Amino acid sequence: MTLPLKKPEVVSGIAKPKISLTGITKTFPGVRALNQVALDLYPGQVTALIGENGAGKSTLVKTMTGIYQPDEGEISIDGNPVSLSSPHAAFKLGITAIHQETVLFDELSVAENIFLGHAPKTRFKTVDWKTMRQKAKTLLDDIGAGHILPDARLKDLSIANKHLVAVARALSINADIVIMDEPTAALSYKEIEDLFALIELLKKNGKAVLFISHKFDEIYRIADRYTVFRDGELVGHGMLADTGQDEIVQMMVGRSVDRVFPKQQVELGEPVLTVSGYCHPTEFADIGFTLRKGEILGFYGLVGAGRSELMQALIGITKPSKGAVRIGDDIAVIRSPAEAIENGIVYVPEERGKQGVVVDLPIVQNISLPSLARTSRSGFLRMAEEFALAREYATRLDLRAASLSQNVGTLSGGNQQKIVIAKWLATQPRVIILDEPTKGIDIGSKAAVHAFMSELAANGLAVIMVSSELPEVMGMSDRIIVMREGRIATVVESDGGFNAEVLVRAAAGIGEKAA
Repeated sequence: MTLPLKKPEVVSGIAKPKISLTGITKTFPGVRALNQVALDLYPGQVTALIGENGAGKSTLVKTMTGIYQPDEGEISIDGNPVSLSSPHAAFKLGITAIHQETVLFDELSVAENIFLGHAPKTRFKTVDWKTMRQKAKTLLDDIGAGHILPDARLKDLSIANKHLVAVARALSINADIVIMDEPTAALSYKEIEDLFALIELLKKNGKAVLFISHKFDEIYRIADRYTVFRDGELVGHGMLADTGQDEIVQMMVGRSVDRVFPKQQVELGEPVLTVSGYCHPTEFADIGFTLRKGEILGFYGLVGAGRSELMQALIGITKPSKGAVRIGDDIAVIRSPAEAIENGIVYVPEERGKQGVVVDLPIVQNISLPSLARTSRSGFLRMAEEFALAREYATRLDLRAASLSQNVGTLSGGNQQKIVIAKWLATQPRVIILDEPTKGIDIGSKAAVHAFMSELAANGLAVIMVSSELPEVMGMSDRIIVMREGRIATVVESDGGFNAEVLVRAAAGIGEKAA
């Protein structure tokens, strides 16, 4: 099946918006998430929604998909006012969303996920399974995903393939409005290229696409228009071809971000952590390095290089087959995260939503959770001390929240990351491991995390930073260890700067250029 191409509806020579949001306001207790914002999406075009974490992007997406109802404002499709009273109502009107973490059902098959809620029926009003599988296969073939079997369980697919299923679902309802919320966050380079090819397919078929990303290279590559939110308000919109990146960044943060990587020069101290001959049966081998007081040691590598697996072994989540760890001059035996914390090693995980915070608990309890011994007396929790501890670290990290009693699940990704860092700093560690510390957060929050990271090192904390972003690992590290296929490929000293080509070639296993 070849999808029918649609041409944008044109009025007086100007493309007419497929969907328009005007004067949208949404308030939660103590917080105005959106204040009189507007957004237009045009058929056959991609509009990038840009803003810091907490700017109101997620609230707008939930309003467009019927999860939230606006307090004020109007939504119209093809010029006609509509009510998105529920997700089902939005779905019926041709609005679908593809999220960073796909909102599909792991226990159902691919075909069932694609046609959930609108499965083809037999004349007896039962599900026509044969037709559903055939249609699913046709849709998957059309988007270049013929390798995905309609009967495969979704839980057995990679993240990239789950995204393909989500796109097939959007096409199955002939959705004219497709929202993509951080769709590339967990994808490899090749998978991102495949996703961009799909977005081009959506554009050619007249779909109006809303693309949300913190990555400016992606935005400028795939988007036609931009809309910028700041603190719940619309601060700018227009054509990307007419607007420079610096101008958009200034709109986002309300100030010029001259230094995204504010690295302080620190005189390094004595060794704090020494790792020798560390091996794991399947993930890594022969790992050895020394981390010094005040140092930021970067770990770089491609997906599957074994960096996160090494860090998880260092803090006792998994068990190495051999090797030794020294904390200062003493050998440390780390068999569990609790023993790692006792030895002064803490870990900020990549998956903060699943591993870093308890989303249903308030900020104060998340921050104080690893430090209950400090905030308790005779087995009883002292709430005044708990709040004092949480307030101290929330203030140091410039946490943006209505109060410390606010549930973490209601916060932006950047503020959730600050809470994860805050709770481990409250344990007063000697070594902090930051695994992809700025994944999925905006440029303003990145600058804040980088500045705080540099401050920690300047105050004598030893920092290990795992990052897949070359500018970040080059901008913040004193040394960089490049891993490939579970082994250390090379160790690169700063010497006044790093060479991106050297790092990429080492990570990819490409030999030096011939002279």
